[in-house]
Amino acid sequence: MNRPKSLFLTEESLGIVTDLYQLTMAAGYFDQKMQDVATFELFVRHLPKNRSYLITAGLEEVLHYLTHIKFSTEAVKFIRELPAFNNVSNGFFEYLKNFTFSGTVYAIPEGNIAFADEPLIRVSAPIIETQIIETYLLSTINFQTSIATKASRVVYAAKSREVIDFGTRRAHGPQAGVLAARASFIGGCNGTSNVFAAYELGIPAVGTIAHSWVMAFENEQDSFYKFHEVFPDDTTLLIDTYDTLVGAKHAAMIGKKLKGVRIDSGDLTKLSKDVRKILDTEGLQHVKIVASGDLNEDRIDDLLRKGALIDSFGVGTEMVTSKDAPALGGIYKLVEQEYDGKSIPRMKFSEDKLTYPCKKQVYRTVDKEGNFMEDVIGLEGEKIGGIPLLIPVMKEGKICYTLPTIYEIQRTASDNLAHLPEPFRRLKDAQAYPVIKSQGLEAKRQEAERVLRSINMT
Repeated sequence: MNRPKSLFLTEESLGIVTDLYQLTMAAGYFDQKMQDVATFELFVRHLPKNRSYLITAGLEEVLHYLTHIKFSTEAVKFIRELPAFNNVSNGFFEYLKNFTFSGTVYAIPEGNIAFADEPLIRVSAPIIETQIIETYLLSTINFQTSIATKASRVVYAAKSREVIDFGTRRAHGPQAGVLAARASFIGGCNGTSNVFAAYELGIPAVGTIAHSWVMAFENEQDSFYKFHEVFPDDTTLLIDTYDTLVGAKHAAMIGKKLKGVRIDSGDLTKLSKDVRKILDTEGLQHVKIVASGDLNEDRIDDLLRKGALIDSFGVGTEMVTSKDAPALGGIYKLVEQEYDGKSIPRMKFSEDKLTYPCKKQVYRTVDKEGNFMEDVIGLEGEKIGGIPLLIPVMKEGKICYTLPTIYEIQRTASDNLAHLPEPFRRLKDAQAYPVIKSQGLEAKRQEAERVLRSINMT
């Protein structure tokens, strides 16, 4: 009888959380005795629609992965038995049994703003290592950066009102729900409904009640009183199960200890105003009105423009799936390779997918108030003014970077956003932030393209 599987990732499985072609290429490199250091860079070629910046997220999980990746005996046996590996030497499988990551990693720390074409992570290691890790790095950075960016837009639309992640039930699986809770907190959310995320990350766990609680009792008023008996100091009631305004009156009967009411449906602008009037009439000016129900940054912006009297927003599906731009499309490309003691630039120049060679750095120019003015993508070590954004986070396979807390990362994001001028941050019709390539980088690209064309196009 088959036993059910959870398919949750474990440290034992990290090595094979990859695409098959990473392993076939690794076997090929091993066969060809290609152990020289290669440098790959992870970046986003184009920003998604309605995105004028990115909030970097996912680096901590990447560093955990790189320090724990291994291939278990069972995993190596499984790979060995795949038809594609029938003719691969035993030496490769012995290599996998002893695999550890030994490379150097530079990255833009989490919570920082970045833009298209800017390397978010740069990895230098023997080429087999850099190849095997590609899939996990892309999956982690693409997803968390996407959600952190989306959350920052939702928080911006809320105009200093509280925003809570309500999205786990609508996320693309339980693991995605946890990562989305983390990323949305980085993006500025005040808490999460996800208890595991709150436990692991030390962020506020927030929740109210569901319609099922109200429906499980003979009448709404009784359901409210019973909930308040159990949670006298934390009573937030869902009031739209039957009739929102009647529900507000029933909730008001709890009195001064009522903390909040939630509206999950209907005309939120009108209902929030009417509910506010009911609460204020009963002397409950302190009671917060929470709104939820398919909210996103555009709908929140519209509600507040229309004068909705909402104190807090619970945002789920739209945020944790980044519904309007669900795939970030980050890529991971070979930019430099050491061979016979020399560094060889690597690039591709196929139509619409040109990449730039060599190890790069991002240099940010700010004004005297710290506001962002321009980014320059240049060569590592190039004499360019500005603040270098990529910093060393791992050397020779060991973390060399003090990991910030989730609260510190959130503050970094908030500070970055505060210094991104309004024209580049608007929800709609935002201007494109200026990002340019340095003269040195352009010269290297032209030289590398000339050499590679002479070799590969004849």
